Amino acid sequence: MSSIDMAPVAPDQPRERSVSSRIWQAAFASIEFRIGLVVFSLLVLAALLYPELSGIDPTKMNIRAKLTPPLFMGEDWSWAHPLGTDQLGRDMLARSLVGLRYSLLIGISTTVLMLLVGAMVGLFSGYFGGRTDTVLMRLTDAQLSIPMIILAITILGVSRPTIPSIIIVLGLAGWPVYARVMRSTVMSERKKEYVRGATVLGATDFRIMFTLLLPLVLPPIAFVAVLDIARMMIFESVLGFLGLGVQPPTPTFGNVIADGRKYLMNAWWIATMPGVFLVLTLTSINLMGASLERARNAIYGGA
Repeated sequence: MSSIDMAPVAPDQPRERSVSSRIWQAAFASIEFRIGLVVFSLLVLAALLYPELSGIDPTKMNIRAKLTPPLFMGEDWSWAHPLGTDQLGRDMLARSLVGLRYSLLIGISTTVLMLLVGAMVGLFSGYFGGRTDTVLMRLTDAQLSIPMIILAITILGVSRPTIPSIIIVLGLAGWPVYARVMRSTVMSERKKEYVRGATVLGATDFRIMFTLLLPLVLPPIAFVAVLDIARMMIFESVLGFLGLGVQPPTPTFGNVIADGRKYLMNAWWIATMPGVFLVLTLTSINLMGASLERARNAIYGGA
């Protein structure tokens, strides 16, 4: 075996590699994390299973059943539509849960894209330094100067919004924060003994970056990214409300709430029901994300 293939192990490396599991354990000990996890899991299961198991098409219109109130209102309600119907007779429970699917898909995918792009920029900038660091950080500063929602509205306003385009636009608008965090973390890690040992053994820069540094510094940063899932879901809903999100007849939180604002006086549930699901989802994600961030800060603060 050549010296390049040998991965150096420093005395403090096993401790660093166990940071992720320690963060998970510390966060799971929190009651807030467990409540958020239970609520989030139930919402995801409902979004995945209910539309298929019920056989209800969220886009199918039934004018005879239009503006049916939710069953808890006690008047003219129907067991077939427990959360009522909209102005075209479409089931609000199915529409809200399908909207939750798309919101989670866009929120999670956008956050992953932001994290990956930001991590790569920060990794190269922090490791190589010099001109590479200067160029990449000036690019990051330029991107940070443009508000994400303004950039998204500008780009999506001149094109037909689709799920992939929304994910790409939001993802490429939000990576600079991760780039800065990754850069500062890599700059401190590259001075440690295990990196110096790998260099002495003849490991290439790319091997050090992708087999030593990235696996160590990415997971703790990824935990903080959980909070950004909620933020991206809000952005997706805002874009949908403005007509720049996923286009009808596909139901999303934004376009369903936008449709329901015309009926707030006599059919308030059209706009309220998807809003309730959105609030529950955001609250559960924030509970988990805040617990993970507190655990991360506690562990790194005590390390």
